[in-house]
Amino acid sequence: MTGNSGNNKLLAILGTNKPAPWRGRYSLSRLFFNFYLLVMGSFVAIAIFADFVISTAVKGITDDYTSRFMRGTVLLIEEELFRRPRSEWTRTIKALDQKFAYRLDIVDRWTLTLPPKEAEKLDSGELAIDVQGDIIYHRLKQTPQILVVGPISPERNPEYQRGMPLDLRISLLTWSLIGVCLAIVVWLWVHPVWRDLEAMRQTARSLGEGLFAARAPAMRSSAFRPLAETLNGMAERIQRLIATQKELSSAISHELRTPIARLRFALEMLAATDERAERERLAGAMEGDLDELDGLIDSSLTYARFEREQPELHLTGVELAPWLDEQVEAVRVLARKLDLQVDSRTLPPLLHVELDRKSMPYAIGNLLRNAIRYARARVRVSAEVTDGEIRVHVDDDGIGIPVEERDRVFSAFTRLDRSRDRSTGGYGLGLAIARLVLEQHKGRASAAESPLGGARLTLSWPLSQNVTES
Repeated sequence: MTGNSGNNKLLAILGTNKPAPWRGRYSLSRLFFNFYLLVMGSFVAIAIFADFVISTAVKGITDDYTSRFMRGTVLLIEEELFRRPRSEWTRTIKALDQKFAYRLDIVDRWTLTLPPKEAEKLDSGELAIDVQGDIIYHRLKQTPQILVVGPISPERNPEYQRGMPLDLRISLLTWSLIGVCLAIVVWLWVHPVWRDLEAMRQTARSLGEGLFAARAPAMRSSAFRPLAETLNGMAERIQRLIATQKELSSAISHELRTPIARLRFALEMLAATDERAERERLAGAMEGDLDELDGLIDSSLTYARFEREQPELHLTGVELAPWLDEQVEAVRVLARKLDLQVDSRTLPPLLHVELDRKSMPYAIGNLLRNAIRYARARVRVSAEVTDGEIRVHVDDDGIGIPVEERDRVFSAFTRLDRSRDRSTGGYGLGLAIARLVLEQHKGRASAAESPLGGARLTLSWPLSQNVTES
């Protein structure tokens, strides 16, 4: 009692600390703003860099245009100054300054600090322009005085600053429109992406909670369609594997009861008798039960491997008629007194087929063993090419299969007559394995009534996998 109560307390503690399932969700607003800031920031950075590169590239052209454009005005101002004595230049330049939209002034040469190239121009009598390209300097002939024209731009002229500069207002308006348009484009792109992500998250959450029937809906974003298809394929495979595991576990546990019960009964009888003949009979029966258990385990593992792994096909070209003879000879020892025949007369001469030499013998062998198990006197194997398919028939003259059971007979652990199976063997897995093998070959396994009066089991797969030699 103490140990159980301790275990219960431990389980209770672990239960309270159990991680909660996924409750969060993708935030549409966070996804939108993160992506928008990334795109907008990248766009602004690229625009600033491009503007810097372009401005640097055209600066020489702009300065040259400004020099040629202002040269006439500067020379006219210079002539006006030289018509008067130098003592009146200050008053004259102030009078002229009132008539221009930009500032005019006269300074000494030594007060200016210009780049070497512009200083050389200035000293040689040409027009020099400052670094920003907005102020023009001209040396008044051979005097040490310099005529200063500008700033030419109104926004740099203190006398004309009236609120926000026009170019700044235009830039702000332009960037605002760009930001709004970009936000709309980002929203139109992010919203379906968010919806697809949320749908896949919900599907993954359902799968994590054990709802293996959940599937991701159709994705609107082409970027997530392959992911959704992969997720759905994984869910379908997991669902099939779990269903197979449950089916095998349930069926095998049921199938194990009979031979284990017989073994236990035989052991009790063996302990209770001293007769040599009876002990030998019981030992033989126990050995048969062990063989039955071994066969059940082998068949179950084979079925589980085909159902779980879906092994890759390695198609090999074989001549069909000799291959069928080889498969029949491999099980002829099981037929005993039965008349086991192969009829390949309807096949084209030298018909070669492509099949997996490892898995297809499982299918043919299981059909042959099934026919031998239930036939009264005859088993016939035949093949034909019909409607673009290769069809291999295995006929027997047994009791046949009822019409309503012909599809179910290819399901795992399906046996139509259990009392008969206990005497003849079989676990209801042979035909299920044959079905899986034919599905790998893009074909099918089917049951019908045999011309011999019993059951006809047919394996068919597309003729497109075949090669005929002439």
